[in-house]
Amino acid sequence: MLSFYSASGRVVNSRRAIMECLEIAMGNEAASADLILIHASIGHNFSELIDQAHIEAPKAKIFATSCCGVVGREGVSESMKDIALMAVKGNDFGTVSTDGIFGHNAYEKSLEMARELKASKDGINMIYFLASGIDIANDLCIQAFEEVFGEEVTIFGATSSDNMKGFVSYQAFEGKVFEHGAFAIGFADQELSVDTQATHGFVAVGDPLVVTKSNGHIIEEFNGKPAWDEYLERLGLPNDATCGDSIPIGALGEALSPELAAEYGNNHILRVVTKHEGSKMYYATEIKEGTGLWLTKRDEDLIFSEMDRMVRVMTERNEGKEAVAVFHADCLARGRFLFNRIIKEELVSKMQYPFYENETCPPWLGMYGFGEFARLGGKNTYHNYTTALYVLYRKKK
Repeated sequence: MLSFYSASGRVVNSRRAIMECLEIAMGNEAASADLILIHASIGHNFSELIDQAHIEAPKAKIFATSCCGVVGREGVSESMKDIALMAVKGNDFGTVSTDGIFGHNAYEKSLEMARELKASKDGINMIYFLASGIDIANDLCIQAFEEVFGEEVTIFGATSSDNMKGFVSYQAFEGKVFEHGAFAIGFADQELSVDTQATHGFVAVGDPLVVTKSNGHIIEEFNGKPAWDEYLERLGLPNDATCGDSIPIGALGEALSPELAAEYGNNHILRVVTKHEGSKMYYATEIKEGTGLWLTKRDEDLIFSEMDRMVRVMTERNEGKEAVAVFHADCLARGRFLFNRIIKEELVSKMQYPFYENETCPPWLGMYGFGEFARLGGKNTYHNYTTALYVLYRKKK
C-alpha cells in the first residue's frame, strides 16, 4: 500500500530546500521514501535538487520538473525559488523515463516508454505523466500510452515550464537534468482510484483563425497567411513579439461538441503556443487543416464559478471515499500573470478546502506549467490554460 507525504516552500538554497521540505513532509523518516517527485521554479539548481534528494532518501526514485510556481498544502507561491514535493512510501509503482522527445517523435518515444512501464510492474491502473512543455505533440503521447495500457487507464500530469518565456524547461531523472525529457509513474496500488477533471473559464471572441496549412503539430498558415505573423496581428502585438508576450493573452480555442462543452463548462478547449520558428507556430497537439481557432479572453466570474462546479462534482461522485493525495496542474497564465495575489490565494483555498479530512489538507503537489492532462468525456485529454485536479482516493473504512 502506498503512503503519501508532501511539503512546499520558498527557499533560496536548492540543497536546503530539499532538506527542509523532506523534514516537513516526513520528519525523520525521509530515508524510508521510495519515490520523490519534485516541482521547482526555474531559479533552482536542478542538479543540486536531485543530488540532495538522493542523499536524504538514498533508496528513492527521484524525479523533478521545472515550473512557474507551486501549490502545496501550505498554499500557493510564484517566485523564482519555489519548491514542492510529494514523497511516497511503498513499492506499488513502476517508473520509466526518456530523453529527446519532441513533437515529431512524441508517439514513438511514448510508445517505447509505455511498453517499458508495462513490463516494469504488474497491475498499473493509473499513470502520472510529465513531459517537456516546449515542442511536443501531447495527444500522440496519450495515444501511445493507451495503445499499451488501454483507454481505461487514466493518464494525469502536466508539461514543464519556465517563467512563462517559452525558452527552456527542465525534467530531471536518473541523476541527470534534461530539456526535452519525459517520465511516467505507473501506480499499482489496487486500493487506490483516481478522479480527474479540468476547467479554464476563458471565452472565445471574434472570428476564428482558420488553419490553411499545417504539418503535424506545426501550423504554417492561418487564412492563407504566415501563421505567426497573422497570430500576432490578431493579438495586436508587434512583429518582434515573443511567445512570452503572447502566452498571457493568446489562448487559442478549439470548438467542442455540445456534449463535451456541457461537461467542460465551456464551448472550447484551449491551446498554448510555447515555440515558433519564423512564421511557423508549434501547437501543443496535432492540428488539421481547416480547423478554426478562436482567440479568447478570461472571464474571472466564470473562472471562479466553474472552479466551484468542478470541485463540487468531483466530491459528489466520490462520496464515501477519502482523498489520500492530490496532484494538481495549473496553467501559469492563471497565476500571478492574470491575478493579483489575494484573488489567486482565494482561488486555491476554494479549490483545496472541499478535499480536507478532519480540517486537514491531504498531501498536495501542484505546479504552474504549460499544459495539463485530465479526462474529458471519459477519455484521456490534453488541456491548456486550465486548473486540473487529480485526486487519489481510498474507500473510507
